[in-house]
Amino acid sequence: SLLDRRDVVIVASVSCIYGLGSPDSYREMLLKLETGAEQSRERVLRKLVEIQYRRNDEDFHRGVFRVRGDVIEIFPAYEEEKAIRVEFFGDEVDAIKEFDPLTGRALRSMDSISIYPGTHYVTSRDNLELAIKGIKKELSQCLEKMHHTGRLVEAQRLEERTQLDLEMIAEMGYCTGIENYSRHLDGRKAGEPPATLLDYFPDDWLLMIDESHMTIPQIRGMYN
Repeated sequence: SLLDRRDVVIVASVSCIYGLGSPDSYREMLLKLETGAEQSRERVLRKLVEIQYRRNDEDFHRGVFRVRGDVIEIFPAYEEEKAIRVEFFGDEVDAIKEFDPLTGRALRSMDSISIYPGTHYVTSRDNLELAIKGIKKELSQCLEKMHHTGRLVEAQRLEERTQLDLEMIAEMGYCTGIENYSRHLDGRKAGEPPATLLDYFPDDWLLMIDESHMTIPQIRGMYN
């Protein structure tokens, strides 16, 4: 909503200063669909997988899409009560409809829609390859230090876990705990702070703070 419209109110916990993926990467990876536009069904399916949506034709829930002939139904990861039905005619988007995922009833027709990624930690395949190289380089440096100080058990555990994560990232584009690798995914330097929810706001936003005796020191600590 922050990237699409102006009339947005967000009630946030202290997690608003925790690291998120880059808003630029998030915006670049969205899937844009427009009625009457030339866009093949196969290309849309590939894009959905790329932005971390999973296909499940039986269990339809958030972050999932299903395919029925020339119709793709998408349950956006950021919605709770509305899903999107995209109807194709050949290689053209014939109709876009918002519908109730519980009843299947169409709510309204739409001229266009932007489907945002299923996770904030999403990036292009090129960036993914660079991130994997960076993670491997950092891993080898850490292992060298651990071996040098005799921490052999810790080194073995770290190597096994990281190698498993790298295999998942290369194959699926994500892994459990992918936020631990956000520096490499965003291309940040060591020590450079991550993007947070605050980076998704426009320049002219209004902040109201409750429980400031707790909140202000935490924000100040994160800033420092």
